[in-house]
Amino acid sequence: MEGTGRKAAADPGKDAGSLKRIHGYTEMEVTRKLILAIFEQRLPPGLRITEAQLSEAFDVSRTVVRQSIAKLSEIGVFKKTPNQGCTIASPNRDEARKMLHVREMVEPAMVRGIAETRTPEHLAALHEHIAMEGEARLRQDRSTLVRLSGEFHLKLAEMTGNPYLIRLMTELQVLTCLAILVHAEAETGCPRDEHSAIVAAIERGDGEAAGHEMAHHLKHITADLKLDRAEPEPNLENAMLWLRGAAGA
Repeated sequence: MEGTGRKAAADPGKDAGSLKRIHGYTEMEVTRKLILAIFEQRLPPGLRITEAQLSEAFDVSRTVVRQSIAKLSEIGVFKKTPNQGCTIASPNRDEARKMLHVREMVEPAMVRGIAETRTPEHLAALHEHIAMEGEARLRQDRSTLVRLSGEFHLKLAEMTGNPYLIRLMTELQVLTCLAILVHAEAETGCPRDEHSAIVAAIERGDGEAAGHEMAHHLKHITADLKLDRAEPEPNLENAMLWLRGAAGA
């Protein structure tokens, strides 16, 4: 009986591993793939998507998809609509301005700390990433470049080892990517060479220079989005006001 019990205890683990492979991705993997799709502009702002579509695409149950959607909804990446699935967020100018303001408060301090605690492994990973960005530029592979540009900031956050900062930066970077897709006029990733300047300062151990370069970089991104323009945000209330005026004309 003891032998049978040991066998019975071993089999469920084996079966669970087999089921995991057969039925596709875990919730964490689904979430990561969805974030990657946003970085690569495969899921544009405003796109409506359903649980059924995601369940079929990932070959997982709707429960797994629902968990992933809930996590991404918590950080504002998905907007859920009852009985209609969800929509990829489309941040307006005010929202984009506020998220970039938070990044300007957080990221310069983050890289100052990294410059003090950098390791050879950190530097090797950063140089490898910069090289991949350069290759994507040479190939004029915009989707890969945009993805790598976003991942650069997440890689820096991961080097802090702070799970709260990693979560915050993941949220802010994904939403910034969506804001860039909505508001940016130039079809580029992060400005050329600005990542390299940040890495060079980190490599020298110059935290103040690293913070300065990051602050300059984020202000450049903000300027490219032209968030201070006085144009009104399109919304249903403005549209109804216009329609009432047009109807009365």
